[in-house]
Amino acid sequence: MSTLIKNSLKNSMSYQAYRALVKQMCLENSTTGNDKIEVLANYTKLNEQRMKRWDKTIKVQKKAENRLKDFNNDMTWLVIAESWCGDAAHVLPVLNKIAQLNLHINLRIVLCDENPELMDAYLTNGNRAVPKLIIIDDETGDVLDTYGPRPTEATSLVNLYKAKYGALTPEFKEDLQHWYNNNKGQNIINDIVGILCKLEPSACQ
Repeated sequence: MSTLIKNSLKNSMSYQAYRALVKQMCLENSTTGNDKIEVLANYTKLNEQRMKRWDKTIKVQKKAENRLKDFNNDMTWLVIAESWCGDAAHVLPVLNKIAQLNLHINLRIVLCDENPELMDAYLTNGNRAVPKLIIIDDETGDVLDTYGPRPTEATSLVNLYKAKYGALTPEFKEDLQHWYNNNKGQNIINDIVGILCKLEPSACQ
């Protein structure tokens, strides 16, 4: 395991601790990250409500649940996130729900601005983008795969829009939130099952 990953894991927190942190940020009218500005504090409040809803309503279909329970490799899922990030508010509750189904998965979370070296080691198309999941083999310390910042279908929507219009508009970002709400985490679940099947094919036969 690299020194960077080791140090990042020392700085990490559980999902429950992250949720408590976000709630505290809301009470303080603040946000995680270096920029303590009002717009990001407002996003944090909105994301607290999103995560609260998803924590209660995310459902894993039986077929996916059975498959997720069959994976036997001990792994740590280290996720880079910030409380103001809308994508993180939709993705993290799903990852937590999956991790709850399998004792071999240890979900840990670090903040982007507090771990800049880790973030810069796992850029997306040259940019700092969260949430970013780093899947680590507990036995070898190797990074097996990464995932994020968005599920595959959402990524395709974003890429198509950027190719046509050059940049994401507030209207598109609102449409993307509607997509997350309608999809109910199923694309994320299917993406993760696909990654795990690639890492442990015997569990998917």
